[in-house]
Amino acid sequence: MDIISIIIIAVILLIIVGLVLYVIGIYNKFFNLKNSAEATLGQIRVAMKKRLDMIEQLLGSVKSYAAFEKDTLEKVTGLRASVMKATPGELNAIEQQSRSLLGSLYAVAENYPDLKTSTTVQELMGAIKGVEDEIARQRYTYNNIAQQLNTMTDTIPSNIVARMIGMQKLEYLQFEEAIEKAPKIEF
Repeated sequence: MDIISIIIIAVILLIIVGLVLYVIGIYNKFFNLKNSAEATLGQIRVAMKKRLDMIEQLLGSVKSYAAFEKDTLEKVTGLRASVMKATPGELNAIEQQSRSLLGSLYAVAENYPDLKTSTTVQELMGAIKGVEDEIARQRYTYNNIAQQLNTMTDTIPSNIVARMIGMQKLEYLQFEEAIEKAPKIEF
């Protein structure tokens, strides 16, 4: 073998090694994003469960004022049971239902001035606001991770690796930012 053949073989081997390392890098990035998304979803589930726990406590504080207490408690209990195993799409639905329940409780507090000034109710409402902020931050983080993974799944050359390993796009979390109007409660 002459020197030119050795150089050509070395260049081809370097190109192959470079491509393999590049594919491994893309593969690792996919799983890094996937694992980050799963961890963030776990944080969202924990925060949503915490919010539902606080709604249940708030419900305990207002139950003497509200006739809807039993139905609301059953809804909160059902949501708490489903939040930890929910998919992103199911989390969207749970978010909407829990916001509706929270709006109902806030409406009851508005209708009873002595309840609204209760220290326990005020502290729980403040704590719920803190959890709302935490959920919003985690949702923002999750959606950014989902965007990165989904972009990699759609663009060349990472989409080739995505197809080879069966990587699927992530579903975005699309929680409502606020309840537009409080539900009407009649006693």
